[in-house]
Amino acid sequence: MNPRISLGMTLWALLPVGAGAQVIDEYQVKAAFIYNFAKFVEWPPHTFKTSTDPIMICVLGENPFGNVLDQAVTGKTVDGRRFLVRQLSGEQTAAGCQILFVSSSERYRSHAILTEVKTGETKNGAVLTIGETDDFTMQGGVINFKIEAGRVRLQVNVDAAERAKLRISSKLLSLAEIVRR
Repeated sequence: MNPRISLGMTLWALLPVGAGAQVIDEYQVKAAFIYNFAKFVEWPPHTFKTSTDPIMICVLGENPFGNVLDQAVTGKTVDGRRFLVRQLSGEQTAAGCQILFVSSSERYRSHAILTEVKTGETKNGAVLTIGETDDFTMQGGVINFKIEAGRVRLQVNVDAAERAKLRISSKLLSLAEIVRR
């Protein structure tokens, strides 16, 4: 991996978030992380039908990003794949999603959602699940955002990543609190 990319992710992890004009919005930071995760996660070959299929980022629950996530990935590619962002309603499945962001509005359904991702229509496709609630990684999510001392921090459940057949770069893991279950 490019050392500048690694340094960039480290800097994002250190940026303060909040409501002040000098402070970057929490969801701008999270959107940048989600884009960068695609650079540091390797999906198994069967995840995509063709070499040009887009990376589908799905948001389940209330969308806290507004247009920020779309703006973060518009015009960008990773390994020749462009990004598409899709909002899911509660009834829609994560089929076709490579990255699934589970909003905090779904905190009471997180376990059921993660079980569906593991056993439902997506079982043949690896899904990088990302959440923002205290117990998301303990419930089987791969990555969790948590705010600590006013900064966005990462938790990574390496066992969940392995079950999803995702390979996460050691550079990303070095920025995260590792959770095993």
